[in-house]
Amino acid sequence: MKVGRKTMISLLVLDTLAVGLAFNSVRLLYHLHGVILGPLLVPAALVIVALYLIDGYKPQTDMLNLEYASQHSIALFSAMIATLLVTFVVIPGGYSLQQSRAVVGISFFVLVPVTLTYRRFSSMLQHKKRRGRSIVFLGDRDSALTFREECTLAGMTQPVIHAVSAPAQPGAGSPTPVTEVLAQIVTGQLGVEALVLRESSCDLTPEISQQLVDLYFTGVPTYTLELFHQVYWRKIPLYRLNQTWLFQEGFQVAREPAFERLKRINDIVLASIGLVLAIPIFLVAGAAIWLEDRGPVLFKQTRIGKNRVPFSVYKFRSMRQNVTGVPYAQEVDNRITKAGRWLRTSRLDELPQILNVIKGEMSLIGPRAEWNRLVADYEKQIPCYHFRHLVRPGITGWAQVNYPYGASIADTLRKLEYDLYYIRHFSFRLDASIVLKTIHVMLFGKGR
Repeated sequence: MKVGRKTMISLLVLDTLAVGLAFNSVRLLYHLHGVILGPLLVPAALVIVALYLIDGYKPQTDMLNLEYASQHSIALFSAMIATLLVTFVVIPGGYSLQQSRAVVGISFFVLVPVTLTYRRFSSMLQHKKRRGRSIVFLGDRDSALTFREECTLAGMTQPVIHAVSAPAQPGAGSPTPVTEVLAQIVTGQLGVEALVLRESSCDLTPEISQQLVDLYFTGVPTYTLELFHQVYWRKIPLYRLNQTWLFQEGFQVAREPAFERLKRINDIVLASIGLVLAIPIFLVAGAAIWLEDRGPVLFKQTRIGKNRVPFSVYKFRSMRQNVTGVPYAQEVDNRITKAGRWLRTSRLDELPQILNVIKGEMSLIGPRAEWNRLVADYEKQIPCYHFRHLVRPGITGWAQVNYPYGASIADTLRKLEYDLYYIRHFSFRLDASIVLKTIHVMLFGKGR
């Protein structure tokens, strides 16, 4: 059994046991006698689903940082809300958990540090193991340099070994012949985290190809460069883009009408509920904006939507009236009002876009709707940039929760990698994951 699968199964078992121990211990404190097991299937399932959505069972997830701890807490809080709704609204009377709402709430508060503790311990073990393993990159020199930079940006600490199929030139910093690297792997001299193949530059002999196949069947993780990007970093490498890239597997949301219709129904229902719940925020934000400079509350701007159709997006006005300057908001930007700074930091300035969702111009989740002036420039400078217009733009999205605010062409390229991953790998599970990560972004003020 592979190490990743063992880790996942171990965490699943521990989570199930933790739910059982937490609920029964809290019940005992509340003098509710009798051990319960069957009724705990609901909270256990919801805990597992919530943690799965934030990659809480993925060995590659760094569970030692504060960002993961925040997402973990939000996921379990969401599971608690879902458990309370199912227990007291959906399930009829006589269900054991209906004896006390406090037991349910306190049990989940206990679960947060418990489940996070053994995940941090598991992540520490994974980090320790990875220190002794390398990533072997098989490809040309320029691709290897780019790949090293990507690994550094992603926070990966494993050394990257550049291997080539042709005999290497002697000298410092020169690549290692792949035959030598493979021999070290076979004899156990070299521990490997992943073996990455750059597809277009691997002119391999039949012998080397067979060795790679044999190593794969012995459990050595082997990926094409594109697949490595998708598995480890959940994005599409832009070097793969061409005019036929769209004709691959995936793209259900753009290709299958059923998926698009289901997503649209989901948008209408949730946006309508959200609009009603957001009325107090609309009133408070509107009053704060108007009182500061007596200007309009809402701001409209032409953005580009699905199939490149322009539309007017609604936002709470966060800048002073009649201002000019660079099109991107800066870290220190005097054009932003006091109320606007708070709205941008919390991402609440985007809230009026619920109206665009109801009108059908946007979705709750999708690529960011960009200003038409910027899109015109991007399409001239970035090949295949228009691929992101295959779907409706979203209030939040995969790029928004994985990459900070973009303020340059380089940032736009980075965000495009995440947008294209979302379009190709759309699922309602991915949408749910984005919702949880968006809550984290809003709570910790990562907007601009």
